[in-house]
Amino acid sequence: MAVLREPGSRYAAPRAHTLGLRAIVLGLVAIGLMVVDHREQHLRVLREGLAAAAYPFQVLVHSPVAGWEWLTSNFATRDALLEQNARLKAEQQRSDLRLLRLEAIEQENLRLRRMLNAVPPAADRVMLARVLRVDLDPFRQRVIVDQGTRAGVSKAQPVIDATGVFGQVTNVGPYSAEVILLSDTAHAIPVQVSRNGLRTIAVGTGDPLRLSLPYLPRNADVKPGDELLSSGLGGIFPAGYPVARVTKVERDPSRPLAIVDAAPAAALDRANEVLLVWYSPPAALGAPKAAAAPSGTTPAQATAAIPPGASP
Repeated sequence: MAVLREPGSRYAAPRAHTLGLRAIVLGLVAIGLMVVDHREQHLRVLREGLAAAAYPFQVLVHSPVAGWEWLTSNFATRDALLEQNARLKAEQQRSDLRLLRLEAIEQENLRLRRMLNAVPPAADRVMLARVLRVDLDPFRQRVIVDQGTRAGVSKAQPVIDATGVFGQVTNVGPYSAEVILLSDTAHAIPVQVSRNGLRTIAVGTGDPLRLSLPYLPRNADVKPGDELLSSGLGGIFPAGYPVARVTKVERDPSRPLAIVDAAPAAALDRANEVLLVWYSPPAALGAPKAAAAPSGTTPAQATAAIPPGASP
């Protein structure tokens, strides 16, 4: 039986045998090279050279991916830093507010502690009052406090702060009261010099930083630096509480009276809290309650609180 062959097929079988032989030879060569390289490391230099030659192509191929990863990482880090910065700023603001609040509370506690330590021994009871409003008229030194008749406050009641006599109540409402300051021109208070017991009257000038002692004779024993205390005459203010300190003494030979100024001991121009004082004046004083002149009383009328023979 004859076998039919297509044209050109007479080379197919020999070519297939040749390719198979080449593959076997190349495989054996490769195995031999691997064995030799593994044992003798003869191809290490060649491998390193091929790796060095291929490195730029590897970098070039990986560059787009690396660039994209760098961009996304950079923007993500920047956004995270911005968010963290905003959060830290908000936390710092809250911390600053808390710190300011704590400092304000600490200062208030110190003020209240000083005020409680400064309560006169003669006081039966004291009550803290906060200043609600200040009269800005230079000729009318008044403040409004947040305690009134519902708390037992009465007219002509003495008012002090942590450092001295502040004033006295002139008008009272159910929930608030008006306090006339020592510096009001309508106010006068009997005082005495702590150094020698000399008694006189301290009168308001309309200046919260200055009082006047207009009834001292030219030869009166008073000098700058002398401390003025409340004398207790008239039964309005407790005796022995700081009122002012003498700052100026002028003796004009042409005038019978000395010119004496004093700085109030109380913080008349900046106090935020004051103490309302209840106390029982000594019965031995027996003076009418008109010594510390209430609103509308002239300084001259306050001299009635000084017994005969005393200055002025």
